[in-house]
Amino acid sequence: MRFAAFTSLLALICVTSGFSQKPGEPLRPEWCRELPRAVYKNLTRVDVRSNWFEVYRIRPGVYAIYEPHQFEEVISYLIVGQRRALLFDTGLGVASIRGVVTQLTALPVTVLNSHTHFDHTGGNAEFSDILNEDTPFSRKNAEGQSNIYSRDALAPERICGSLPAGVRPEAYAIRPWNVSRRIPDGEHIDLGGRHLEILFTPGHTPDSLSLLDRANGLLFTGDTFYPGPIYLFTPETDFAAYTKSVARIAELVPRLKLLLPAHNVPVAEPDSLVRLEAAVNNVRSGSAKFTVTERHREYAFDGFSLLLSEK
Repeated sequence: MRFAAFTSLLALICVTSGFSQKPGEPLRPEWCRELPRAVYKNLTRVDVRSNWFEVYRIRPGVYAIYEPHQFEEVISYLIVGQRRALLFDTGLGVASIRGVVTQLTALPVTVLNSHTHFDHTGGNAEFSDILNEDTPFSRKNAEGQSNIYSRDALAPERICGSLPAGVRPEAYAIRPWNVSRRIPDGEHIDLGGRHLEILFTPGHTPDSLSLLDRANGLLFTGDTFYPGPIYLFTPETDFAAYTKSVARIAELVPRLKLLLPAHNVPVAEPDSLVRLEAAVNNVRSGSAKFTVTERHREYAFDGFSLLLSEK
């Protein structure tokens, strides 16, 4: 989840507790002008009928479904096997991600969420086969989320270009979804010719998980890692758990060829996890330097930063 989600959550807390709402996060005015990010020039773009999503072929049978027109720059992934396909996250729900998926595969599609923050579950209600963890956080979020989130997510300063026709920010909401099955840590998913392994990596949220394709050396990291400011300050974040999760996936680095994060860019080098583990340990030991901005401590490192609560 990016900062927009936190400010919306803060707004809800303020309303329900009787306090006045706080303004959302000030954005750098140049963020939209800096797009597209340079890395996309080196990726193979796939033509789809959509004025909201862009699709990139990362590896055979692996597609990044990118939302470049909103500040979150959310990335979902479609992984296609011989018998089934798996959609890892469903984005913001601003436009129909199912409409894009059906252009890429005719196979049955199962949804698995990297975690259940709103910016990764917006399209869940478009699908009937959905896998989630069994945590109170996951169960609550499956009930849907009201349009309080539109205050920040679809505010004009958070949109680069135009919203899809017919989308009204004041009506934006995350619809409830039905969970087909609750999944355990370590479960293997057979798509037919492609096997995926679920790794629980709590910390960013209680239900955060990563997805490992061992045969092809691919690790889908969700929000546990992505290039940019990694948000670790919301009430559901557990930094101690995050530290253990980072250590778990960092152990995989010698066998990895590519990381596929959930924001900003769909490719990153595996050794980023080694640097992430060192960074997290330096923060925990108190040896890392930080700056305080917008009531948060930001620890800057090479290619990413960790954003924690000021307290």
